[in-house]
Amino acid sequence: MCVLLLATACTRPQAPPAPAPAPAPVPRNLILFIGDGMGIAQLGAARSAGHGADGSLAIEAMPVVGLVKTHPLDELVTDSAAGATAFATGAKTRNGRVAMTAANEALETILEAARARGLGTGIVVTSTITHATPACFAAHVPHRSDETGIARQLVGSGIDVLLGGGRAFFVPASTPGSRRKDALDLLRQAEAQGYHVIATAAELMAVAAAPVLGLFAPEALPPPDAVTPSLEQMTRRALALLGRAGRGFVLMVEGSQIDWGGHANDLGRVVSQTLEFDAAVAAGLEFAAAHGDTLVVVTADHETGGLALIGGSTGTATPTVGWASVWHTAVDVPLFAAGPGAAGFAGVIDNAEVGRRLAAAMGLGPLPRLLDTTP
Repeated sequence: MCVLLLATACTRPQAPPAPAPAPAPVPRNLILFIGDGMGIAQLGAARSAGHGADGSLAIEAMPVVGLVKTHPLDELVTDSAAGATAFATGAKTRNGRVAMTAANEALETILEAARARGLGTGIVVTSTITHATPACFAAHVPHRSDETGIARQLVGSGIDVLLGGGRAFFVPASTPGSRRKDALDLLRQAEAQGYHVIATAAELMAVAAAPVLGLFAPEALPPPDAVTPSLEQMTRRALALLGRAGRGFVLMVEGSQIDWGGHANDLGRVVSQTLEFDAAVAAGLEFAAAHGDTLVVVTADHETGGLALIGGSTGTATPTVGWASVWHTAVDVPLFAAGPGAAGFAGVIDNAEVGRRLAAAMGLGPLPRLLDTTP
C-alpha cells in the first residue's frame, strides 16, 4: 500500500508537447532594390535635403536593417559587375565579370532560376539596360564592356519586363547613333519573340501585358519628362504587369545614377538620384503592403566617392560634405528589408551571402550553381 501511495505521489501529469515552431514565411514575390553607389552618407544627405535631419526616407521605415560587405573575389574594392554578380548568383567573382566565375564559367542567376520555376521576372534601371548591374541578372559575358553582346542575350533571356535606357545597343549599325558594329536589329528580334517594344512614358502606361522591352533613351535615361518615365513610374508599371500574371515574380530595380553623382563628386546629383530611388522604393513598399506575400530588400553594390557629411542645419537643406575619392570605396553599405523572410537579412552579411539568402527565401536555392548549358 505504501509503495502504491509513493508511486502515486511521485507521478506528475505530463505537459503537452511544445508546438513545433511555425515555418518561416515564404514570399511569393521578391523586389530587390539596388542603389548603385549608395552608402549611408548618401542616404543621410538625401534625408537632410528632402525631409530635414528629423525626417525619414521611405527606405528608413523598413523594419530590418543590416550591413553588407562588398569586396569581390580577390580585391578590397568592387566594381558594379562583381557586386551585382554576388547578389544575382550568390558567388564572388573578379571585377568586370558579368554573372561568370573567375574561370569564365556561366553562373545561374536568381532571375534565371525564377523563370525556370515559372515565376515572372523583371529588370528596371535608369542606366542602359545593358549596364553592369542589370546585365548580371540576365546575361553572361567575361567583361561588362560587351554591351552589344549583353543586348543580344537580353533579347533571348525571356525576362518579362525590361525597362531602362540603351536603345543604341539594340539597333543595327546603319541606324544613326547605333553602338553596334553589325546589322542585327534586336528590336525586330524582340518583337518576333512577342515583346511589346516601347519607347515613351505614354506607351509604358498603355501597354497591357508582358513581355515588354522599354528603351526610353539611346543610352542612359535623362531626367524624367513627358517622354521619359521616372524610376518610380517604371517600377509601378513593372509591378502592375508582373503582379497581374498572378504567378509570383522576382523584380530587380536599380537606381543606377546615384553612382555617377559620386564619381563626379556632384552632391546635387547624388541627392536627386537618391530621392528618385527612394520614391521607387516607396512604390515597392506600397505594393508589398497591398500584397502580404512580397519580400522587399534594399541595398547597394558599393559606396562611391567616400562621402562624409561634415556640416549643415537640421532643417530641410543640403548638408556640407567632404569627398575622399572619385571611385568606389570598400566601406560596408546598408541593407533594409521588409515582408516575409525579411528577418533573415539582419546583421553584417557578405554580398554573396545576400544573394544566397535571396534565393533561399524564394525557394530558388541553393545558389551558387553553374548554368546548365546542355541543349
